[in-house]
Amino acid sequence: MFHKSGHHFCDENMLYHMIWREFWSFCHIWPNGKRDNGERQMAIKVGDKLPQATFRVMTAEGPAAKTTDDLFSGRKVVLFAVPGAFTPTCHKNHLPGYLAKATEIKAKGVEEIFVTGVNDVFVMDAWSKATGGAGVIGFLSDGNGDFAKEIGLSLDGSGFGLGTRSQRYSMIVEDGVVTALNVEDAPGKADVSGAEALLNQL
Repeated sequence: MFHKSGHHFCDENMLYHMIWREFWSFCHIWPNGKRDNGERQMAIKVGDKLPQATFRVMTAEGPAAKTTDDLFSGRKVVLFAVPGAFTPTCHKNHLPGYLAKATEIKAKGVEEIFVTGVNDVFVMDAWSKATGGAGVIGFLSDGNGDFAKEIGLSLDGSGFGLGTRSQRYSMIVEDGVVTALNVEDAPGKADVSGAEALLNQL
């Protein structure tokens, strides 16, 4: 599908990146989509314990709730977050990197690798199946963006029709405590939060 504007044509992938560039510029000026008036949740940092939150995961019986305690307590876990399932950078770069490096990451003592995004559990389940990630990586639905907000890494993209989203990041979590954190400075990049960079931190 193409969009016509005068003599210029723009495919959907280009349009997506144009929207994200505008969105990210907006977020750099107004963090979380709003002016920073001192009331905004401070971003989580190394040494902090993950806040209590509930994700949704797909099971053989259907959607099920999992808390941060269920997923992170007493374990060494890698968590990375994407702005949206099936979106270009997430689908073609960020997630595939972790799928390719999953065995190497787990060989470093990591019990499980999770990906989260502000998408409903059915979308996350479809994404896991479409990418071959089911059974390799755990897909955590943060459908209302509660977790992203609690750790101070949400983005308000409602002005662009995107609603609440998560920033792109990766972290290492040991017994619920963040021991490494890597946040991207632009949504179209998966460099510092990519699998290769995280593998070097283990």
